[in-house]
Amino acid sequence: MDTTVAVVDNESVGPDTYAITFESPEEFTGLPGQFVKISADIEGEGHARFYTLSSPDTEETFETTIEVDEEGGPFSAYLAGLSAGDEVAVDGPYGDEHYEGESRVVVVSGGPGVGPAVAISEAALADGNEAAVIYAHEGMPAHQARLNDVADTGASVEMVDAGDVEAFEAAVDEAVTGTDGEQLFVYGFAEFVAAAREAIAEAGGEPDTAKVENFG
Repeated sequence: MDTTVAVVDNESVGPDTYAITFESPEEFTGLPGQFVKISADIEGEGHARFYTLSSPDTEETFETTIEVDEEGGPFSAYLAGLSAGDEVAVDGPYGDEHYEGESRVVVVSGGPGVGPAVAISEAALADGNEAAVIYAHEGMPAHQARLNDVADTGASVEMVDAGDVEAFEAAVDEAVTGTDGEQLFVYGFAEFVAAAREAIAEAGGEPDTAKVENFG
């Protein structure tokens, strides 16, 4: 689905990190863990990037989480500056590595992977299922309020410094139980994905059965 959508809200959720809520177009149905392509013109030049959904559903509105950094170039800064009523083009949703009502979800996320982590854990808890989140971050973590709410609702949430390998591996080992119906998810950049797969294997899990989104 390729269409134009309006911004409903733009909220700072961490250092240089913004959760942008858009109106959902008609017949738009995205699942936690899927992603969309957002496009816009900046000073006459077209820009487009893919962003994973960070809302547990897409009824009426959907959300993506934007991190402003050098890799995102001028486009991430442009999106971070959007206000209610501004419009962008959206195509999608895309992706097969999403939440499908599994009885227990374990989401291992790094950096911008926190967006799908909150979406999947919130959706699982709303369905009465179990959830665990491991979030490796640099500096101040993003989406702290929502992660705290997820923990208060009964999920296991571990926020660890990205440089603390021991703490990360221990958190993965604690979260991976191998119980029937447990589904592992991994979201992050290539180096993080490789480390997460290794930690899952060391914890006795099956990294090849994990649903993985590699941000490159």
